[in-house]
Amino acid sequence: MAGAGHSSGFNPHLPGARYQFLSKALGATMWFFIFYRAREDGPKLLGWRHPWEGHGHGHHDEHAEHHH
Repeated sequence: MAGAGHSSGFNPHLPGARYQFLSKALGATMWFFIFYRAREDGPKLLGWRHPWEGHGHGHHDEHAEHHH
């Protein structure tokens, strides 16, 4: 009969407070990094922009001035 007497199934212990905090901090860091990379490389990955078009912050114009 289920639930009668003692429980012989799997009974894991709850993690400590510092492990819960650490797991939330590492998980948040992972998602921040994923969203940052998606913002930077998302259009290139989805084919909306070519990878050789640069980063869009005027870097190519600075090199043109130094070469003349």
